Amino acid sequence: MDYKKAGVDIEAGYKSVELIKGSIKETMRPEVLGGIGGFAGAFDMSSFKNMDEPILVSGTDGVGTKIKLAFVLNKHDTIGIDCVAMCVNDIVCGGGEPLFFLDYIACGKNFPEKIAEIVKGVAEGCKQSGCALIGGETAEHPGLMPEDDYDLAGFAVGVVDKKEMITGENIKPGDKLIGIASSGVHSNGFSLVRKVFDMTEASLNTYYDELGTTLGEALLAPTVIYVKALNSIREAGVKIHGCSHITGGGFYENIPRMLPEGVKAVIKKGSFDIPPIFGLLQKTGDIAEEMMYNTYNMGIGMLLAVDEKDVDAAMKAITEAGEKCFLVGQVEEGQKTVDLV
Repeated sequence: MDYKKAGVDIEAGYKSVELIKGSIKETMRPEVLGGIGGFAGAFDMSSFKNMDEPILVSGTDGVGTKIKLAFVLNKHDTIGIDCVAMCVNDIVCGGGEPLFFLDYIACGKNFPEKIAEIVKGVAEGCKQSGCALIGGETAEHPGLMPEDDYDLAGFAVGVVDKKEMITGENIKPGDKLIGIASSGVHSNGFSLVRKVFDMTEASLNTYYDELGTTLGEALLAPTVIYVKALNSIREAGVKIHGCSHITGGGFYENIPRMLPEGVKAVIKKGSFDIPPIFGLLQKTGDIAEEMMYNTYNMGIGMLLAVDEKDVDAAMKAITEAGEKCFLVGQVEEGQKTVDLV
């Protein structure tokens, strides 16, 4: 008896590391110390000396049951983008700059080529957000997980000067709300998605005219990473008063999280584009409109509150960063909630 016969293939682990080295190398920043394969990732903090009060901010998340679609379609090169996005989008919500990322892959069996595809996506997400992939772990769990299954989670660390933090405390009545477009469902609400649609290869490969693509391609569209857009706003000299990453819980749970007491967010329905995947999902599943907005981003992946005088500059900066945005509403006096009108 040996470890391989027990279900853990160390040689496959070595091959995985070799296959992912190129992807990881593409994410490096000057602050990263040491090479790939050490026991811990190291990051030089010297540049923080230019900040008055450097504050570390962190985010951790996974991809949830969206990963099931990757299994069915045997497509694993974008799920890592989702994992990075879920972490770094939370960091930029607080005004932070993502610095480095670590991933964790648990699998029933280590198939090196599959692991390499997953990490390729993680590296792409890191490149999009400007953070370095400085470490990770791939763990085989024979007997605990089916051989072809895996789960993916990640952890990101960023930094922000305390005076630049986005806390929501400066939000006031009269502030305008800008929504930055999502790519679709992103990485939340897939437990409901999987109840509405058949999770078979034939179903996911079905082409829909209203989607302009197959169902699987629409659902697997990677989560948008908003780091460049928020950096562009900051570079334009615009002060963001509040920021909400619209994830699980949709509008009703996430938007109030950025609001101080005494104000509410009023969002005008019809002021932004709703991707057709949501219409198909609502119709097929006979889902109430309120439940849709209480579960999904509905086309707005990030919501910002800015002073009325800064609206044009902020929207121009977002567009120049390559993202689509909409003026969707405003802040008014009231209870700490969101009204859709």
